[in-house]
Amino acid sequence: MIDFSLNEDLELIVDTIRSFSNERVLPKIRTFESDRRVDGEVSREFAMAGFDRLELPESLGGSGLGMLARVLVNEEMGAVDPGAALALDRLGPAFYALEAFGGLNALAQFARPIVETEGKRAVLVLESDSTFDVEHGRVSGAVPWIPSGRADLVVILSDTGARVVEHGSSLQPLRGSGLRAAGSASLRLEHAPVIAQWQDPRKAAQALAKARLYAASLLLGVLRGASEFSRNYAMNREAFGRPIAHHQGLAFLIVDMYTAVESVRLLVHDAALKIDSGEDGTQHAAAAFVEAVEASRFIGPNGVQILGGHGFMQDYPVEKAMRESRALGLWMGGIDRARDDAGKFLE
Repeated sequence: MIDFSLNEDLELIVDTIRSFSNERVLPKIRTFESDRRVDGEVSREFAMAGFDRLELPESLGGSGLGMLARVLVNEEMGAVDPGAALALDRLGPAFYALEAFGGLNALAQFARPIVETEGKRAVLVLESDSTFDVEHGRVSGAVPWIPSGRADLVVILSDTGARVVEHGSSLQPLRGSGLRAAGSASLRLEHAPVIAQWQDPRKAAQALAKARLYAASLLLGVLRGASEFSRNYAMNREAFGRPIAHHQGLAFLIVDMYTAVESVRLLVHDAALKIDSGEDGTQHAAAAFVEAVEASRFIGPNGVQILGGHGFMQDYPVEKAMRESRALGLWMGGIDRARDDAGKFLE
């Protein structure tokens, strides 16, 4: 028998982050979007609960939890506001490159100062999404978009290695349409000194796999939120004497949306469990990301469609879900590269 239930510790984490998301983040999501940041009070509460150091080893003051705990937290946060989730998780996917290449020493040197200093943010950028020149231990280049308004530590991940930059970067704020609560900017590096670098294609693939799963789990939350909201709307809005959800055309659509969400969750959890058990989860993480992006192209527009004209109004969250899902689908190399990486295992 396959047991899909969570243990008591994980259930407690889910209950706690769900309460935090609904009670502390949800009432302020439009404020966070317009301010393009999360306020300090909510950020401090998130940190006090230990969610900003969920995967940091216990020896460094973290909880030492694994990928499954991360995707569970991300789903709950993503269902409310994935931009706020990124703003509150100050290490974000940069954690995975530091962990894969530098281990405990790199986490102590680079990650811990980020979580111990309020407001600081680390960002992970992919070399394939940017143009960089490296000469005499310094790197120059530009990244057209990062979902962050700060970059106190920049980790550049390539197919073969990673570089860490702490100084010499500048940000140009952008008014992006998605993930607004995280802030958004273009990043420029001008002869920035590389303070650490590693080479190992296998570890680079592992770091990218976890980063993709991080994005896929946020996307899963967005899709769940849009699917549940549009279904409830259809159950409460009547036409021709009955809820519009009871008309066959919408009923089939709502079921298909629910099925798509559950399919994404199974792939995300399967990949997380494989990674936590020490298996090579790179193919599974890539497949989960592909499925999440494909599902977003179905659920995002149809969530808006079910609400009709109301779907485009900021009084309802489905227009936000469609924007957020598009932005997340472009992150971490996008769907085409993930599909290509997943397909390499067929060769």
